[in-house]
Amino acid sequence: MARRRRKLHAGLDAWPGYVDALSTLLMVVIFVLLVFVMGQTLLSAALNRREHVLEKLEGQTAELARQLDTEHARSHALEESVKGLQAQHTQDTAALSAQAEAASALSLADQSRVTQLNDELTDLNTRLASLAEALDVSQKAVQSKDATIGDLAAKLNTALADKVGQLSRYRSEFFGRLRDILHNQQGVHIVGDRFVFQSEVLFPVGSADLSPEGRAEIHTLAQTLKSVSSHIPAEIPWILRVDGHADRQPIHTAFPSNWELSSARAITVVKLLVAEGINPHHLAATGFADYQPLDTESTAAAYARNRRIEFRLTDR
Repeated sequence: MARRRRKLHAGLDAWPGYVDALSTLLMVVIFVLLVFVMGQTLLSAALNRREHVLEKLEGQTAELARQLDTEHARSHALEESVKGLQAQHTQDTAALSAQAEAASALSLADQSRVTQLNDELTDLNTRLASLAEALDVSQKAVQSKDATIGDLAAKLNTALADKVGQLSRYRSEFFGRLRDILHNQQGVHIVGDRFVFQSEVLFPVGSADLSPEGRAEIHTLAQTLKSVSSHIPAEIPWILRVDGHADRQPIHTAFPSNWELSSARAITVVKLLVAEGINPHHLAATGFADYQPLDTESTAAAYARNRRIEFRLTDR
């Protein structure tokens, strides 16, 4: 009897320890959720600030490009004016030389004309000098604006590269989630930056109609894409490209060739994704027939590898 009392007493002493452990675990979960929410808020604010800076840079680039076009037009007009004046100067110089050769036979009126021509020549030289100075100033302004545009273009490229990096992070998250969900699925794997389903996982042989199992797979993919895309900023021009591929064996179905079969399968998958709630502006269907093989061997295994549907999250 005493032994039973000691065991009962030991069990009651352990219960507060379990309560403390569960309380500590709950506090840790709440803290992790709080850190995640704060991180999402800070990331959204940083992306908004970068978008404002990008829009400002694009506006400045457009304004400077317009000013540069104006300066180019003005510079061209000045060059044409200088050419015309130089031609006139050449003609006047030739006329003046001819007049000088016959100066001994000139009348008083002719001498007055020579004086007038000299005055016009002096005025013309003054105008030429002024135009040359204006042209030099214009060319310096153009060079300055070219340098400014180059700097803005570099900043714009940096901003665009940052957006590409953001899309790469979301692509990694998308593929990572799919990998966790489908890691035990036969005929599903990742090749480079593409998620690949063997055709037999989704379609019956020679058909472009999804099997019930295939519909379930696309449903899983659509739910994962919706979850990830809800965090992608609206300014990132992403698109999920669905690529249909076939093997090089001739087909004997309702489709005239592998072009039609691969395209029809890609379109079928895109239509189901749209039905699952994916925005069609972020989807594209492409058929490659048998011209992008993964395996060039002429074996059943190679043909099976080449019959596939690929998903690639990329930019437009």
